[in-house]
Amino acid sequence: MKKKIAVVVAAPMTINFFLKDQVIALSKIYDVTIICNAENSLEIGTVAQHVRFIPIDIRREIAPWSDLRALWSLFKVFRQNNYEIVHSVTPKAGLLAMLAALFARTPIRVHMFTGQVWATRYGVSRLILKTLDKVIAWSATILLVDSASQRDYLIKQGIVSKERSMVLAKGSISGVDLQRFHLDQGVREKIRLQMGLGTDAVAVLFLGRLKKDKGIIDLAQAFSFLGKKFEKAHLVIVGPDEDNLQAEMEKILSDYGSHLHFVPQTNEPENFMMACDIFCLPSYREGFGSVVIEAAACRVPAVGSRIYGVTDAIVENETGLLFNPGDITDLTNTLEILLNNSEKRLKLGKNALTRVHLDFSREYVTRELLKLYESKLRN
Repeated sequence: MKKKIAVVVAAPMTINFFLKDQVIALSKIYDVTIICNAENSLEIGTVAQHVRFIPIDIRREIAPWSDLRALWSLFKVFRQNNYEIVHSVTPKAGLLAMLAALFARTPIRVHMFTGQVWATRYGVSRLILKTLDKVIAWSATILLVDSASQRDYLIKQGIVSKERSMVLAKGSISGVDLQRFHLDQGVREKIRLQMGLGTDAVAVLFLGRLKKDKGIIDLAQAFSFLGKKFEKAHLVIVGPDEDNLQAEMEKILSDYGSHLHFVPQTNEPENFMMACDIFCLPSYREGFGSVVIEAAACRVPAVGSRIYGVTDAIVENETGLLFNPGDITDLTNTLEILLNNSEKRLKLGKNALTRVHLDFSREYVTRELLKLYESKLRN
């Protein structure tokens, strides 16, 4: 009989966008169950053909009564199925799954840290969220961290120890699907035509959730200065506006309306990466910055904030450039370097592509996860 593994996440999006290939690879060797907050297996897409599915109401936000019900439901599922491994990703799923697996005496309890919400918080909020991460770390037997610099930060903050934490492969939650993320000139030309980007336009892309701690307002303010210097510069913003920031950005960039492009949602982020020339991640906190290496696979260099996580995704002056987080002048000057130098953009983009193929292919990260499971189950 195949050994049993349960993968627990809060939202099906985590499976569809990050863990799909890993789960399918695991299912060829193990009996895999996906547990998440979804009404039915259709929400986890093609993965459903390879795994068992159990819906449990795991909410991203703090909801005490719902959280207790979810904890009890997870405990019952773990006791009934006798999993050898429970593997959780994302904070709330990790907290509930690791505690439930501990109470159910699951022998191998794996959690993946992908960034800390509390890193940009203060006071009581920071203390509570930080304490919850300590509970996750205490409950788990194996702690994975998706970047070396994030692991160093967690060790320094007393969340994890060197002995019980590790970075899988070279980092990232799941690596890059190189069949999907690559440069296709036909797609590039098509998307640029749709957005009204001329052949000589230089497009700066932000792709992700529009939230204040992503530094998106800093990017708008930097571009308000850059637009005056570079008539061919365009700013492309792709992602859901979770903090209602679009109106504020439009106000800041009111003089550059035709050079400002918003795309509220896409299932094909790779198309916009192919279409643009510079990727910008001005975030205040990141676990790794997977979008940076996805853009790199499309031969796009990055400008990112000098914070833990992003410093693993960008090798400064080799695959992109770094600036001090929250420093709008530094961000402006750093973007200007690449806007003003097409040869440097091409060189950094080529280096970034090479690095992704060497260190961050999805196949490589998946192989390393399989090796980890095999070694732990053999003991």
